Amino acid sequence: MKRRTLIKGIATGFSSLYLSRVFGSSLLQSNSNAGIASGPFKPNWDSLAQYQVPEWFRDAKFGMWAHWGPQCQPERGDWYARGMYQEGSDQYKYHIQKYGHPSKFGFKDVINEWKAENWDPSELVGLYKRAGAKYFMALANHHDNFDLYDSKYQSWNSTKLGPKKDLIGGWAKAAKEHNLPFGVTVHASHPWTWYEVAQRADKSGPYAGIPYDGKLTKADGAGKWWNGYDPQELYAQNHPLSKYSWDNDPGKFWDWGNGTSVPDKAYCDKFLNRTIELIDKYGPELIYFDDTALPLWPVSDVGLKIAAHMYNTSIKKHGKLQAALFGKVLDKQQRNCMIWDIERGQSNVIEPLPWQTDTCIGGWHYDRRIFDYKGYKSAKTVVHTLVDIVSKNGNLLLNIPVRGDGTIDNEERSIVENIGAWMQVNGEAIYGTRPWKVFGEGPAIESAAPINAQGFNEGKGKPFVAEDIRFTVKDKSLYATMLGWPAGNEALIKKLAGNQAGKVSKVSLLGNGNLTFEQTEAGLKVKLPEQAPGKDAFVLKIEGAV
Repeated sequence: MKRRTLIKGIATGFSSLYLSRVFGSSLLQSNSNAGIASGPFKPNWDSLAQYQVPEWFRDAKFGMWAHWGPQCQPERGDWYARGMYQEGSDQYKYHIQKYGHPSKFGFKDVINEWKAENWDPSELVGLYKRAGAKYFMALANHHDNFDLYDSKYQSWNSTKLGPKKDLIGGWAKAAKEHNLPFGVTVHASHPWTWYEVAQRADKSGPYAGIPYDGKLTKADGAGKWWNGYDPQELYAQNHPLSKYSWDNDPGKFWDWGNGTSVPDKAYCDKFLNRTIELIDKYGPELIYFDDTALPLWPVSDVGLKIAAHMYNTSIKKHGKLQAALFGKVLDKQQRNCMIWDIERGQSNVIEPLPWQTDTCIGGWHYDRRIFDYKGYKSAKTVVHTLVDIVSKNGNLLLNIPVRGDGTIDNEERSIVENIGAWMQVNGEAIYGTRPWKVFGEGPAIESAAPINAQGFNEGKGKPFVAEDIRFTVKDKSLYATMLGWPAGNEALIKKLAGNQAGKVSKVSLLGNGNLTFEQTEAGLKVKLPEQAPGKDAFVLKIEGAV
């Protein structure tokens, strides 16, 4: 996914209508309407604004994600299929050492190395359910343009090449087996620009001037393992470079501005057909787009058509809208049309509409170095992040990086199990809750880092301490989650001072029992046990204050 700088366009306040005028109405019409489900939702922003976030998603709060594809095979981190073509980069150097020069061994050849030989989707999804996940999502394709399902529109897919397995089919079956709503994440609107690095050649050294494999054609495959397959169907590089392609900053063309090479209609229609087929064949309840607003917006209307199709299909299947669709960098109108997703960050206020953070305990694609140097987020960090997000009307989608062979490492497994241990005791304060009148109190609020267009404010504020408390409400109970154990075994909740809140009638500690308390003008003082019953965060269940 990721590692990109701020993008402009919609993020700086341009409305959907304004952008459509700038780019011209002719660019917004795709050639294909085939297969688009009929129903109340039409492929325009005004119609999509009828959307209401389903209650099941609002109640779920916590999902887990397998952001897994061929870029995990080298175990060298995120965006490998791009970095390996950037001369002098870490991934370029690693690639030459491990595989050879990208003029001889390109990303298509990495795909051929990937076998997913130890993948057990049911075991992993079962582990994630035990950790408290209430929905599961799997990568359907990435910017590398390789479909991880049986696609009749994209020959470069996992049933024909690489693992030769229907990975989305396997994940979907496992999610159904464990009774979890299943979702897919779609990132393949971007290869047109993202793969432009594959058109390059080294500027120095023994391979100077020898083109990488980004311009190979089907005819070049004679006698090769990929004979009969067209590399251009994977790389999509039969076009001039974008204006700022050599800046190595994909953020400049993420929303198709700044002199970006604009995809042709065939590319846009193919993306539409691939995604409609994905929805129809595997029936996901959730779909996440790694895009500004919707895929290929504002140069094409295919994202609008996919959204309308997803919503209408959900209504036909369930009798009411149960789908959750996510987009990034949304303007005010667009936030009514789908769920706002914030990457590696969170809002600093209670948002009026439900939203989601997507983040990861390591890199998006598996990176062996993070395991070797013990660089994963701890279970404590994940729990604190979840508690903070839920207090602000959000959900957390957490990726656990999967190795090329389809397994997770023992450090990751331990983190997942520790998250589950906390949720087993304290999930009552998470699931089915809603925000209180304020999301919390404590010193971390004052040091919170501002959010940018996409997010990326994660970990930039002060660490949470015991005085940092987050609130949620369910039925007539208020939950106050302390993000540490107070010194002196006494908690003080200032927002529950006698002159600010209702009269508290009962206080208990989840996983422990009833506690003695005193409600004063300074706050609610609660006497805690002498020893902390657990770790990471502690939940007071309070009656009478709501």
